[in-house]
Amino acid sequence: MSHSGTLYVVATPIGNLQDITLRALDVLKAVDVVAAEDTRHTSGLLSHFAIQKKLLAVHEHNERKAGEQLIQRLQAGESVALVSDAGTPGISDPGAVLVSMAHEVGIKVVPVPGASAVIAALSAAGIVRPGFHFHGFLPASGGQRRAVLQGLEEARVTVVFYEAPHRVVASIADMATVFGGERMLTIARELTKTFETIHSLPLADAGDWLAADANRQRGEFVLLLEPAVAQDDGLLDAESEKVLRLLLAELPLKQAVKLATEITGSKKNMLYELALRIKQSELH
Repeated sequence: MSHSGTLYVVATPIGNLQDITLRALDVLKAVDVVAAEDTRHTSGLLSHFAIQKKLLAVHEHNERKAGEQLIQRLQAGESVALVSDAGTPGISDPGAVLVSMAHEVGIKVVPVPGASAVIAALSAAGIVRPGFHFHGFLPASGGQRRAVLQGLEEARVTVVFYEAPHRVVASIADMATVFGGERMLTIARELTKTFETIHSLPLADAGDWLAADANRQRGEFVLLLEPAVAQDDGLLDAESEKVLRLLLAELPLKQAVKLATEITGSKKNMLYELALRIKQSELH
């Protein structure tokens, strides 16, 4: 198989090094050069797998200039593997500019799929409603952040954010202000790592949950905000959810769901789904 003149977009582990794929290892061994977000970080990854390869830095501050150099190498017949520090390049990480440049000049781009924090979080959150909107990182400024969140207020699918540990408390507080406390949030932190945590709870309770243990505010976060509910979508409205929560506080799950169905007229399967998630959140 020829690798000449090909740009490989290679996903790397987000934590656990065993999550690298066999294909990714083969590509990293075969290419002429590895374009890395942080050469020191990637050097450690390659060393772990006994791979020696020329590294070139491609990060958010030099992506256009470094991209031009890499395009020249690709046009000269070299093969390049593009990696970020963790996960899939170009997904809230550097990489998209180089990939776009390669497409513009007709260079073949080949994805080498693997770890992705957004997909890992979604797969383990247990959110059954279809569809999601990946937003990535929110602005650091509180005013800009709230403006972005207000623009997502009517989203009818799960909205997925990345967040840094020093901003997660403020971001979740702003979410509660903008969206209200009833919306369900899944907090996924340190995915695939030793202190991995996946916890679902209403936005109103999220701040207290984070504050209860300082360790819960550490690490890299994926935040999954469930969609606004509307009766015309066949989903639960706020009043039905409120009735269900009140009944669950006093009754067994099945009985609470049965009564909530009779009282609200909402669909039993939707009430049952929410009841399970509420009970799950109470276990953590």
